[in-house]
Amino acid sequence: MYAGIRRNEIQQDRLFDEKIMSSIEFDDLEEKESIRSYSDILKEKQNVEFETATSIEQAKVEKNVLELYRIQREPILNKYRHIHFLKNSLSHLSKDYECLDSSRPWLCYWILHSLHILGATLDDEDYAKVVIFLAKCQDPEGGFGGGPGQYPHLASTYAAVNALCIIGTKEAYSVINRHGLRKFLKILRNSDGSFCMHVDGEIDIRGVYCALVVAKLTNIYTPDIFKDTEKWIGKCQTWEGGFSGCPGLEAHGGYAYCGLASLILLGKTDAFNLSSFMRWIVNRQMRLEGGFQGRTNKLVDGCYSFWQGGAFPLINTLLAKEKNIILDHWLFDQAALQEYLLLCCQHPYGGLRDKPEKDRDKYHTCYGLSGLSVAQNSPERVIIGSHQINAVKMIHPVYNLVYSTAIDSVKYFASLSIPEC
Repeated sequence: MYAGIRRNEIQQDRLFDEKIMSSIEFDDLEEKESIRSYSDILKEKQNVEFETATSIEQAKVEKNVLELYRIQREPILNKYRHIHFLKNSLSHLSKDYECLDSSRPWLCYWILHSLHILGATLDDEDYAKVVIFLAKCQDPEGGFGGGPGQYPHLASTYAAVNALCIIGTKEAYSVINRHGLRKFLKILRNSDGSFCMHVDGEIDIRGVYCALVVAKLTNIYTPDIFKDTEKWIGKCQTWEGGFSGCPGLEAHGGYAYCGLASLILLGKTDAFNLSSFMRWIVNRQMRLEGGFQGRTNKLVDGCYSFWQGGAFPLINTLLAKEKNIILDHWLFDQAALQEYLLLCCQHPYGGLRDKPEKDRDKYHTCYGLSGLSVAQNSPERVIIGSHQINAVKMIHPVYNLVYSTAIDSVKYFASLSIPEC
């Protein structure tokens, strides 16, 4: 069932690792949050009036999810197994990851960020190796490629900068060629305020978000680079209320998060319709599964725990700032999302997955844990199961870094002057 998992890895995963245990910071015990009863979950099965291809696929997912909810009612975050899976991945990847040769900074970010959320650390020597590798991914003219010698790309630049900020040493920060990075952003900027992902590359809202994050984190942001960007983002809001990759396309979870986070980074949140966006995103949480779908009439996916769930802290910020509405919780069922992640998305031998019967990977581990952090860390915390075991670190919802890491990085680069180019 779990193809590709080596026998010796399974044996190692079963060992109790004292070193890992000592590196985790546990929260104090608190009162447990109640979870939904199986009978209540069962009531949320889809009501099919006319069978379609999508309703058939939805029924399959519901069947798998219900089976897990029926037999597993104690939600436990398997921190030790996840940490072992992630640390092992820094030095060994199966041949299945060959397709991600141009996404190697992403692998660094996904692994380091996941470990950080879990409260685990690496040896200084291992961090130094990552710094050296990411330095090799940096183009001499600015920006980071997907691997050494590859063309610079906004997505891999975002991943590399975030990974270096997670490491957070002066050596890591110093790798970033801020002058070259600023030139790189200017080259990729289009006259309408949008950004190409790379020279002569595709244009979509991810590029805007990646450009803004690295610009804000490293203190190279100036308004001229992002002139009219908020107008272009506003054109990406669809009739449903979410954001699409480009104007005229379908609203999608990842793009919706990027659009909202970008407008907040720009300080231009009057460029979109908040009420319409809220109506769209609150309807993306699946009633039975508890997780989020990315688009209307699509299946649940663990990664949207962050790409959809991560937008809700930003919504709360806007409601407080613009409408003086102060809320203690996010506007989704935080306990239900945690149920889905802990009972349906954890692989038995470490790592998280999209949905039951899918395999684990670094991407879904990162964004599943990021979504778990969001679901737990509302102003009034919501943690299902044992707080001591299940609590994870709070992330910064705009940068998707552990909160303290984001603040430390911004402070460090704020002490440096903005480079001229």
